[in-house]
Amino acid sequence: MQFIDEAEISVAGGDGGDGIVAWRREKYVPKGGPAGGDGGHGGSVYLEATSELSTLVEFRFRRSFSAEAGKPGGASKKSGRSGEDLTIHVPVGTLVFRRREERPELLLADLTEPGARVLAAKGGRGGLGNQHFATSVRQAPRFAEHGEPGERGLLRLELRLLADCGIVGVPNAGKSTLLSVVSAARPKIADYPFTTLEPQLGVVRTGDDESFVIVDVPGLIAGAHEGAGLGDQFLRHVERTRVLLHLLDGAKPLEDIVADKEMIEAELAAWNPALLAKPALLALNKLDLPDARGSLVQLRARFPGIYGISAATHEGVRDVVLAIARAIETAPMPRIVEPPAAHIELSAADAFRVERRPDGAFVVSGDRVERLAAMTNFESDEALARFEYALGKLGVEKRLRELGAREGDTVRIGPYEFTYS
Repeated sequence: MQFIDEAEISVAGGDGGDGIVAWRREKYVPKGGPAGGDGGHGGSVYLEATSELSTLVEFRFRRSFSAEAGKPGGASKKSGRSGEDLTIHVPVGTLVFRRREERPELLLADLTEPGARVLAAKGGRGGLGNQHFATSVRQAPRFAEHGEPGERGLLRLELRLLADCGIVGVPNAGKSTLLSVVSAARPKIADYPFTTLEPQLGVVRTGDDESFVIVDVPGLIAGAHEGAGLGDQFLRHVERTRVLLHLLDGAKPLEDIVADKEMIEAELAAWNPALLAKPALLALNKLDLPDARGSLVQLRARFPGIYGISAATHEGVRDVVLAIARAIETAPMPRIVEPPAAHIELSAADAFRVERRPDGAFVVSGDRVERLAAMTNFESDEALARFEYALGKLGVEKRLRELGAREGDTVRIGPYEFTYS
């Protein structure tokens, strides 16, 4: 399966069902009062992490998701049925960002545990039936509310693999071979650069009930932090690990081995300086080759503690595995992001915006006023009067006057256009 670690999807909560205008129709009650039922609430869209998925590849084929709309209300004050919620499953380790026009995207959640979920698009409230609008002076209201539109938005999903240990190194250093030796993973292996084009996860057993997860990050080259060789896509996965194993290529001359080590460390630091603070083990691979053992002796003089291994013959591999396990026991859990506050209260001043366009029209925007307009039945004079009263309470009419609105001017709210009076 092709590895996909980023996707963009659109989500839409279900619209609320319309409230209706209805009247009591009972024997011996010739003039029954209002009895229009409320519309059902629209379903909401949730994202939920599951360990059954390992990539975002499914979102290449389906990118639009909508929850069910609520049903209209009924007579005799009967409410309509609410729409079903929609749950979208994503891999554990998925970051969820909301795209925003002309503003930085907003992090909604970091789904790091199976079952973790986040509300991505809230369903709209059902419209109220005419039973709710009766007053002492308006005993027979002939209007009801439309259902509230469900929330809509674009989400960017970013998968960062969760692993205890990450293997880093240059292409063809033997990382995939080592992964296949220490775990049941079966990555593609060949003797040319960039054989591995996607991170590979494996579970390493160190005892009857002890294990850790290891990830083979595709080979890094100079400029990886800027995207060279897709390096920027791979480095993000290293952030999730607790321990790093830096694997050196023993088939190279000594000076090239040292240069590779310095280059990899520079790329890690350029991507995120915190990566160099992670516990790290250093190992020289390919001890089965003639010159590798001589290089190991010289490297140990410069880098005490370096391990010598041969992934091909398994020499020294067990020692490295046990050293990784010990390092993981004391390594802190990585913290990559902190989700923002789940709810932000808007002040009255932030509830709407009014601007005058070059054509002289006044455009009123803002979630609250646009939803109010969408829920209003403008074919009813009573509903229109209620809408105008609500705009007055919000301060919209006052702001229009301050900006010089005069009788006959055009006012637009969302797709609706009015004449100011």
